[in-house]
Amino acid sequence: MPVITLLLLAIGLAMDAMAVSIASALAAPRVRPRDALLLAFMFGLFQALMPVIGWAVGSQFDQYISAWDHWLVFVLLGGIGAKMIHEAFTHHHAGVPDALGADEVPRPERNPFRLGRLVLMALATSIDALAAGVTLPLLEVRLVAAAAVIGGVTFALCLLGVSVGRRFGKSLEGKLDIVGGVVLIGLGTKTLIEHLGA
Repeated sequence: MPVITLLLLAIGLAMDAMAVSIASALAAPRVRPRDALLLAFMFGLFQALMPVIGWAVGSQFDQYISAWDHWLVFVLLGGIGAKMIHEAFTHHHAGVPDALGADEVPRPERNPFRLGRLVLMALATSIDALAAGVTLPLLEVRLVAAAAVIGGVTFALCLLGVSVGRRFGKSLEGKLDIVGGVVLIGLGTKTLIEHLGA
């Protein structure tokens, strides 16, 4: 496989991960460098490992993978997005003075960079890479090189996504969870519609 083709494949597979990175940064009250690095590492790791698993599974199981991958993406991203929207309204009501006129009740810290959430999002956005890995033996590409390029490109684009999310997040303060949740639900729905309409 020519290098440019492999890069285009890697970029295509990383688009959902980049979009989720933007949504995560939008939903966070603050983003520390280690948060961005952890997100990019987890997404890059899953995107690199999934093609390897797909390669090992073999093309004979492609029909089974394609039969449920879109539903898994829809459920995972949709569920996480809905939870983010729910938390937005919950935290909004939590941050008001109580009936006795006491000081404002502290709002719980929102952290879309929790490891458990990152694992779920990385899994959801790497399902396509799993399916793509099934086809890699037919493309005459070295597995290690393909996995490294796909993981590296995803890592870089996710860092870029977090940076974009932080920049726009300042102008969307107060609506960040809702925007991020809608983005995730939209991605899951888009994937489902594309597969069902194919």
